[in-house]
Amino acid sequence: MGAHFLIVTVFLALTSSLAFASDPSPLQDFCVAVDDPKLFVNGKFCKDPKLATAEDFSFKGLDIAGNTSNKVGSNVTQVNVAQIAGLNTLGVSLARIDYAPYGLNPPHTHPRATEILTVLEGTLYVGFVTSNPENRLFTKVLNKGDVFVFPQGLIHFQFNTGHSNAVAIAGFGSQNPGVITIANAVFGSKPPISDDVLAKAFQVDKKVVDYLQAQFWVNN
Repeated sequence: MGAHFLIVTVFLALTSSLAFASDPSPLQDFCVAVDDPKLFVNGKFCKDPKLATAEDFSFKGLDIAGNTSNKVGSNVTQVNVAQIAGLNTLGVSLARIDYAPYGLNPPHTHPRATEILTVLEGTLYVGFVTSNPENRLFTKVLNKGDVFVFPQGLIHFQFNTGHSNAVAIAGFGSQNPGVITIANAVFGSKPPISDDVLAKAFQVDKKVVDYLQAQFWVNN
């Protein structure tokens, strides 16, 4: 009897966690986001629906190329709930990524969303790495019109292998997918992670860690 109760309890806990593994389903037509600096919630507060306008659901400028004149040669134009208040509670967002020749969208993760990417112009070498212990690398060369999926939370990247600019559009299963660029987080944290910790983690001399921590890390 005790074992049966334990199994049922574990099953209910697992199904409950799966049910809340992505953005919550809306309980009304929409919930246009408004900011309240005095309170914090998991998402955004709602504007009175009677005060909503078409502007709350639109964004202009995705046709404009991002500035790729930085060290990594790429630029991400985000279109999430911060840009379109009407996305609040709807569980989707997107981004435009521009790549200079040999430009890189560095290894990063989206903690709250799976990403689906399609190439509009150019050629991209893309890939993601599975979790421990396998750390298996999946890669593909994408051309115009090709689509690739990066599973939620896994480290992934895109690299422009061509001599000309490349452009891609990415869709996300979250109104605010978040992004953690691996190099920025590890070597550019504020305050910095102890060089003793990083030297041991990467099995390198502390001088190498100090050099990396002194670099200017691009937030993409």
